[in-house]
Amino acid sequence: QVQLVESGGGLVQAGGSLRLSCVASLGRPFSRFTMGWFRQAPGKDREFVAAIMWSDGTTNYADSVKGRFTISRDNAKNTQYLQMGSLKPEETAVYYCAANLYGSRWYRRGDYEYWGQGTQVTVSS
Repeated sequence: QVQLVESGGGLVQAGGSLRLSCVASLGRPFSRFTMGWFRQAPGKDREFVAAIMWSDGTTNYADSVKGRFTISRDNAKNTQYLQMGSLKPEETAVYYCAANLYGSRWYRRGDYEYWGQGTQVTVSS
């Protein structure tokens, strides 16, 4: 079965850090998938946070998180990560893991074939 399972969410104070993990089972080698993180706050659209390419590990970030968040992957563990620092209350959201086989597009929700169930991140003020 194809599945992406996020973990690591929780409640943190503003300025704190969290590391999210996403363990993937995709039916094909994990290394061939571009991976991404999106988030969706209550009443808002799902927005792009970060992506890491399948081909060379190049990373891309939303402007709002550059310098604070780091996306990474461990292909041997079929896992991608999002290290989040200096968290802000407005970043409270459900964070989703996404995957796209041989993906060259990475910014839009529609660029990804597979999605996890999400993990809640709550940042208190």
